[in-house]
Amino acid sequence: MAIVSAKEMLFKASKQKYAVGAFNITSLVQMEAIIEAAVEKNTPVIIQTSVTPTKFLKAEVVVAIFKALAQSVNIPVCLHLDHCTDVEFCKKCADLGYTNIMFDGSHLNFEENVKRTREVSDYCHQIGDISVEGELGTVSGVEDQIKVAEDDAQLCDPDKSLEFVERSGIDLFGPAIGTAHGIYQTENPVIDFERLGKIFQKLNQPLIQTPLVVHGGTGLSEPVVRNLIEKGGAKYNVSTNLKYILMDSTFEYISAHPKEYDPGKMDKHVKMATKQRIEYWIDLLGSTGMAM
Repeated sequence: MAIVSAKEMLFKASKQKYAVGAFNITSLVQMEAIIEAAVEKNTPVIIQTSVTPTKFLKAEVVVAIFKALAQSVNIPVCLHLDHCTDVEFCKKCADLGYTNIMFDGSHLNFEENVKRTREVSDYCHQIGDISVEGELGTVSGVEDQIKVAEDDAQLCDPDKSLEFVERSGIDLFGPAIGTAHGIYQTENPVIDFERLGKIFQKLNQPLIQTPLVVHGGTGLSEPVVRNLIEKGGAKYNVSTNLKYILMDSTFEYISAHPKEYDPGKMDKHVKMATKQRIEYWIDLLGSTGMAM
């Protein structure tokens, strides 16, 4: 079994300038597909669930399936709770076996964000090798049914980033830099690469201390993705793209087999489509062969 905290795998990524794919699932078929793809590509990988799917699938079930799959592989794998705004639910998932927890206090004022994030950090660090992710600034778009308009999004202040990290006790930092959850409304979204680079310098020079997270990874061009990694992004989140793959491949199979009622065959089709897309992301992020 190779279950680790996200921080453990992301230190290497930060140093060697590649990113680890962090893939959100809404179905257990997706989890199996992601881990199989990661094994074939010999890469570390992070499985993520946001709060709504976690509650629907049951956190206990998600952890049990994750551990069962992890027992048979020799790559580093991590189970991450994504964008949770409830301190107590963060603690519950940590108790159950998640190895990375994100408390999302980006909707709070700075002091309250620090306070609640610190509570989650202290709890997770006390009970075991569980890393904690925090966010400063507000990422636009839709995440876990919560919509943030572009006008309401606020970019992370580089001068506040070090204070936030030190006071909150987090291990990973997700700064708002202009990326967005969901589908981008323009082919050329305005992303502040310079801001990301400044934050990386403040937090990780001369030594890597706090790996950076890129939120809103779906829909960006390949040059943009590579630039985000070059500027310090070590954990790269992909959610919306996998939802589309799930829905499109399901519809594709049903349309091609209108008189067939075998969910297992449909699941195999969805799994294959998901694996192919995960392999694409792994190659783009530069993590192929980085499991050792």
